[in-house]
Amino acid sequence: MAESKEMRMAYVDTIMALAEKNKNIVVLEADLMSCTNTAIFKKTYPDRFINCGIAEANMVGIASGLSTLGKIPFASGFGCFSSRRVFDQFFLSANYARLNVKLIGTDPGVTAAFNGGTHMPFEDLALMRVIPGLTVVEPSDPASCAAFVRQMAEDYGCHYLRIPRKPVPYLYGENETFKFGKAKVLKEGKDVCFVALGSLMVNQSLKAAETLAASGISAGVLDVLTLKPIDRDAILNQAGKVRAIISAENAQIAGGLGGAVAEVLAENGCKCKFARIGIRDEFGEVGTQDYLVDRFGLDVGSLVKKAQELL
Repeated sequence: MAESKEMRMAYVDTIMALAEKNKNIVVLEADLMSCTNTAIFKKTYPDRFINCGIAEANMVGIASGLSTLGKIPFASGFGCFSSRRVFDQFFLSANYARLNVKLIGTDPGVTAAFNGGTHMPFEDLALMRVIPGLTVVEPSDPASCAAFVRQMAEDYGCHYLRIPRKPVPYLYGENETFKFGKAKVLKEGKDVCFVALGSLMVNQSLKAAETLAASGISAGVLDVLTLKPIDRDAILNQAGKVRAIISAENAQIAGGLGGAVAEVLAENGCKCKFARIGIRDEFGEVGTQDYLVDRFGLDVGSLVKKAQELL
């Protein structure tokens, strides 16, 4: 197995394999075939591919219509457009109507990099999390991405998949099993646990745990994988083992993972200390991903510092 793979290729390769066996799989794009690499799907299945142009809301409407005909539409675009721009259409035409639309948002948070603040979705998790019945997934590696895309095709209902396009390292084997609403413990700790979502922050948390170990602090890492439904039992289990919980997300801490974890801990009377790492009420900006990670406090040093402060 390769050490890393582009997440967009994990998505496209899986869609191609699914389409070969299921003629109801269709793909829609908002003129971003070269960005998402779905041009490969278009070439192989031209009659099951629709380029909707730069009209994301219309794309969701078309996807909803296709769903009423028994199709399984996967509609993708940059995360900023797949969330902010299409919110009402996705809310009403797909979710409220109890249809079967799979919406993909790419380049979440700081991974948008040089596309800048206008294209940098920090708030998509908060928006999607309040849609009733919607499943919100952010896989952490190519293996989990492929597994969740397969499950999305099998599971009737609306889903929001949040993925970067660029290469990310494998954390799991290709035969690893995943399930909506179930987190994975990547590392057990005795002092603090990083509850992380998405490839960027899961990997940052693993590095932070290594750094903390050098100073005698035992840190664990819980890979959330599914923001909604969130694995309450896994979070509470970790909260019962450590003195502090730190949520880590590449998104606004208000309403996203930070809010969800806070609710779980507060509603269950947990007494461990808690802090949130993520975007704090700011807009995005242009820069390299490394610069933006430091700029918005998503770096390993910030995770380590927060753990030390809490302990």
